[in-house]
Amino acid sequence: MNFHEKLEQYAELTVYVGLNVQKGQLVVINTTIDTLEFTRIVVRKAYEAGAKRVQVNYEDPVLTRTHFELAPDDTFKEYPEWSVLQRDEVVNTGGAFLWIDAEDPDLLTGIPAKRLADWQKASGTALERYRQAVGTDKVAWSIVAIPSSKWAQKVFPNLPAEQQMESLWQAIFKTVRIGEGNAVEAWKNHIALLEKRAMQLNDKRYVKLQYSAPGTNLTIELPDKHIWMSGASKTPQGNPFIANMPTEEVYTVPLKHGVDGIVQNTKPLVYQGNVIDGFTLTFEKGKIVQAKAATGQELLDEMISADEGAAYLGEVALVPFHSPISDSNILFYNTLFDENASNHLAIGDSYPTCYEGARDLERNQLAAIGLNTSIVHEDFMIGSEHMNIDGITIDGSKEPIFRNGNWAF
Repeated sequence: MNFHEKLEQYAELTVYVGLNVQKGQLVVINTTIDTLEFTRIVVRKAYEAGAKRVQVNYEDPVLTRTHFELAPDDTFKEYPEWSVLQRDEVVNTGGAFLWIDAEDPDLLTGIPAKRLADWQKASGTALERYRQAVGTDKVAWSIVAIPSSKWAQKVFPNLPAEQQMESLWQAIFKTVRIGEGNAVEAWKNHIALLEKRAMQLNDKRYVKLQYSAPGTNLTIELPDKHIWMSGASKTPQGNPFIANMPTEEVYTVPLKHGVDGIVQNTKPLVYQGNVIDGFTLTFEKGKIVQAKAATGQELLDEMISADEGAAYLGEVALVPFHSPISDSNILFYNTLFDENASNHLAIGDSYPTCYEGARDLERNQLAAIGLNTSIVHEDFMIGSEHMNIDGITIDGSKEPIFRNGNWAF
């Protein structure tokens, strides 16, 4: 299979499996100018699948950097109404959102943390309805990635420049099962395995998880009606889609005030075009009471103080150490990939779909049942080959879930 054939198959996978575009649907794609060739193929295939209209919002990373460097301070405290209205139209009509990511991990390095934090708060507040729709799977949405020269250089700094892009392309194709036969069938089989693992955890009904690893000693309480899920989701109309491609995780929601102990990251967190690394978080009754980072301390502090819920957890995800992305030994500097190479947690907003009967609840109702809400949702990686995780049952007995970074059952 040559490169163009792989690109076509990747676009098909994006449209028919990732988004599962429906006839008459509005599709909005957010991406950068680095993805032009692939985006054009995706648009064509979306129309072939029956889309009524496909709108592409392009950003130029150079102009984005210029904006954050030179725009007046008050700009970052406002969010454009036209962008809110566009998202509302997609939600109202049952459309679909696609992000084609070609992120430069260092794009906004050196930008004042206050500007980034103000923008996070402004966009998070303005897009509340949209975030709820995405977080509860009321609309189909998916994220895929395409190499950019800056990103490839970050991932493969020791390769000659002419080999960096090719190496990142091949790494991405492998993670999404392109070039290994029928990718659609491969994904169906893969999702079936993840669904089986989620079902096993749901049958256990653990009340707590206990994490142990170098730098980590953490206990996470789970709500009574928690649900473990895989990367496969469904809209209220029953249309399946895959939100993250690739995906290797099963995940659930923690009890907001039920997290205690300390946890240490094992891979860098790329946040707002900056790298945060070498950090530990200390929790007491669910809240982060201490956060220390070797790199990106100011931005970490801003992130966990974005609102009241930003200092609590919203997601618990399990990924074995021996999984395709982890086994590649590639540090992608991109959460879409790195979170699928490692057990991870998410600071901030929770997924109501991971709690029985919570999908249509209002924010105050989610708080009443112990689920966290926030304008922030940021995954950070904590897994390694040294991590052990135990599940505590309702009678207090302890069962191994992970040993030495991998499934124990």
